[in-house]
Amino acid sequence: MAAHPSGNQFEIRSGDTVATVVEVGGALRELTVGGRQLLDGYSADEVCVGARGQSLLPWPNRIKDGRYTWRGEEQQLAVTEPEQNCAIHGLARWVNWNCAKRGSDSVVMTYRLPPQTGWAWTLELMIEYVVDATGITVRTTASNSTDTAAPFAAGAHPYLAVGLDRIDGATLHVPAASYLPTGAQQIPTGVEPVEGTPYDFRSPRRLGDTHIDYAYADLDRDADGVFRASLTGEWTAEIWLDAAYRYFEVFTGDTLPPDKRRTGLGVEPMSGPPNAFGSGIDVVSLEPGQTWTGAWGIRQR
Repeated sequence: MAAHPSGNQFEIRSGDTVATVVEVGGALRELTVGGRQLLDGYSADEVCVGARGQSLLPWPNRIKDGRYTWRGEEQQLAVTEPEQNCAIHGLARWVNWNCAKRGSDSVVMTYRLPPQTGWAWTLELMIEYVVDATGITVRTTASNSTDTAAPFAAGAHPYLAVGLDRIDGATLHVPAASYLPTGAQQIPTGVEPVEGTPYDFRSPRRLGDTHIDYAYADLDRDADGVFRASLTGEWTAEIWLDAAYRYFEVFTGDTLPPDKRRTGLGVEPMSGPPNAFGSGIDVVSLEPGQTWTGAWGIRQR
């Protein structure tokens, strides 16, 4: 029997909540609560398109020209987005992860990221998925097992679904005061207030035909340090980020293949901004033996 393009499938459930995690990329392929799809994912027989449900490690988004300098040494990564001449979304999306532990409502996926061209360190990566009655919690851990400090940033790339064929009719709420406009190669040119721009969704409003592919900053958090954004259509899908994730990318999917375009809303927790390795902004210096942990989740409300 032919293998699924995304490898082995690991279904977990709690009550009416069901999620499927896959071997390739250790990714989250689907999530339903009470029979309602909260993710615009992909079938077991499809290759993932648009980074749907993938984790972005050891960096999210783009690195300009695939080049960066760390501790005085220049590094050149493979350019994995030729049209922008960038290295995009890390090094762990298309490798087979190991299912280290599995319960009825949880699964732990692990991967040892080895040194390679443009990347000189070994990281022990772990993603734990846990479902409950309202949705899923995703906890990512990265440990440095080399003897020098490694640059690190983390991200994830789910797409929210709210029962609509297209997201144009959905209501978006992103309580963030700033965004990062981009220039050539979709690399940030600075930080600007959202006020007075088409990207101000601090008050919930209809998305319409607005095209968005930007990171938001200055996230409004609750007393526990949690940021929450939501998309509402036939139902509401809410994504939350803990304090480890300082940026939140929104992607309306306008550059995807026609059959995937604007069918779901890309929502990306990110610990650092686009081109973090290139700019040095909010890059974690992961010291030898040190561990980084961050959590995010999606729920129906």
